[in-house]
Amino acid sequence: MKIRAVIVEDSRLARNELKELIKKHEEIELIGEAENVDKGFELIQKENPDLLFLDINMPEKDGFELLEMLDEVPITVFTTAFDEYAIKSFEYNALDYLLKPINEKRFSMALEKVKAQLSGNPEETESEKKLTENSQIFIKDGESCWLVKVGDISHFEIVGNYTRVFFEEKKPLLYKSLNQVEEKLPEQSFFRVNRQQIVNTNFIGNVVPWFNGKLKLQMKNGEEIEVSRRQSYIFKDKMSL
Repeated sequence: MKIRAVIVEDSRLARNELKELIKKHEEIELIGEAENVDKGFELIQKENPDLLFLDINMPEKDGFELLEMLDEVPITVFTTAFDEYAIKSFEYNALDYLLKPINEKRFSMALEKVKAQLSGNPEETESEKKLTENSQIFIKDGESCWLVKVGDISHFEIVGNYTRVFFEEKKPLLYKSLNQVEEKLPEQSFFRVNRQQIVNTNFIGNVVPWFNGKLKLQMKNGEEIEVSRRQSYIFKDKMSL
């Protein structure tokens, strides 16, 4: 299996160093490189790579801003000059990060993580527009950043013009409307239970009959979510209750 990779890095020297490392791993196919965020965005939209080597600190726009621009984020390995303590201040779930200058052994270790993750992902067609449970989305809320697998999100909830995302013990805001989010989610596992909320059906622990033909969902994380009467009928049909 060829791993289709792109590099987004403003330093020509750093790009060349990465390319030399990539040449030693025939399973990686470098399909493009970009020296800034805007060109990187165009490249990713065009090529839909499996793997992104991404510099964090770039002029004009940084690596996090690139991730915010993408609906779906490739497997991401950060390349950075920041030290270990600085990088840990970011609460992202990137697969890995490499400190410059990049050590060959450390690069190989990161690549093993990439291969392990890709081996668990189903292949997607180029025309696939919706996200899958294995797709990653980037969320930045204040100074905190996360790369979150869609399947790890328990539910979404409207907050004004934005959407709150619930995963693990975290509840950051995504700066998109719930309708925009719903258009991208995989229908087989996400369901709009009412005007305010969408749930991941894999996180439902129990379904309880409620007033006026409604249902109440008891989520595995302890939360209770009410399903509107109209959506309760659709939910029963969808779940074959």
